[in-house]
Parts: sequence; structure tokens; C-alpha cells
Amino acid sequence: MIVYLHGFNSTPASGKARLLGEHMTRIGRQADYLCPALPNSPREAIAQVEAALASHAGPVTLVGSSLGGFYATHLAEKHGWKAVLVNPAVHAHVLMRGVLGPQTNWHTGEKWTFTETHLAELAALDVPAITRPERYLLLAQTGDEVIDYHDAVGYYAGARQIIEEGGDHGFAGFERHVQTILDF
Repeated sequence: MIVYLHGFNSTPASGKARLLGEHMTRIGRQADYLCPALPNSPREAIAQVEAALASHAGPVTLVGSSLGGFYATHLAEKHGWKAVLVNPAVHAHVLMRGVLGPQTNWHTGEKWTFTETHLAELAALDVPAITRPERYLLLAQTGDEVIDYHDAVGYYAGARQIIEEGGDHGFAGFERHVQTILDF
């Protein structure tokens, strides 16, 4: 099972989620792909993913982008799953302090407020250090305007890492890595 976890203020309509889902359909594996619409509450987002996978007995690989990468790391450590991190938010509760306040979802237009409660929920999910680097694949671009890729390189030390010059937070050229993700 491949589970795509979208980022902050995003949805399953994100470009990377759609690309991965379309590829899974083309290769006849649409039943092995899950991309839930995650709630704004980090605690609820984790609970939703765990509930969706509670009865799944086979292997799970999480693909998390930005905040979804933070969630993927938490879940990989908790359940022993593999995770592909795409420009991940490392220690999201620290990184996201600067976005407290009113928010708008890019895809749905939903208006909501990111609060100290959300930060506390993120802090409760934080993984100080990964335990098994071989469980992770990091995809990062040096041109990410939101997250410093150096943080991810250091945090996921020992993991397989694909670091590309340039790019952006959306990970330009993601489609070039779909097969690498499936091979992982």
C-alpha cells in the first residue's frame, strides 16, 4: 500500500498526489493507493491515517510532502513503515510557528485558523531522531523557498537521499521520481 500524505493547506488534488495516483492507475495498482484528505488538526490527521490502515496487513510505504513528510516520519517510526519524504517539514512545530493565524486551503478555499493548539499537537508528534535510516528515502531540492533542505539532509542522515539543485517547495519535476518511489 502506498499512502500519499499532502502538505499544509493542501488536499488530494495537489499535483504530486494526482501524479502518483494516476501512475498507480496506469500500472493497474489503483487499489494499492490511498490519499486521504487530512484534517487541519495534526492529532486528527494521524488518527485518520491510522484508522484507514488499521485493517491493512501488508507493507505500507508513506509518501509525505512538506507537513505530510513530518506526518510520514511520525507514522514510520511508530509503525515500522517505510517513508518517502518530499521537501519534508522537519520539526514542524518549530518551523510553523511563523504561520500562526488565518489560513486558506489552496484547493478548497476553506478558511480556518492555525493556532497554538495546532503547534502543541505537532510538538507531541515530533520525532527527535529517526531510528532506522534504511526505512527512509529523502527527495529534496535546494531551491525550496519554504524549508531549508539542509535541515532534512541532516535529520535523515544515513537514509538514501536524492538532493537536486534548484527546484522549489512543490518539488519541480516530481514525475521523474515516481518510479524511484515505487522501486523503494
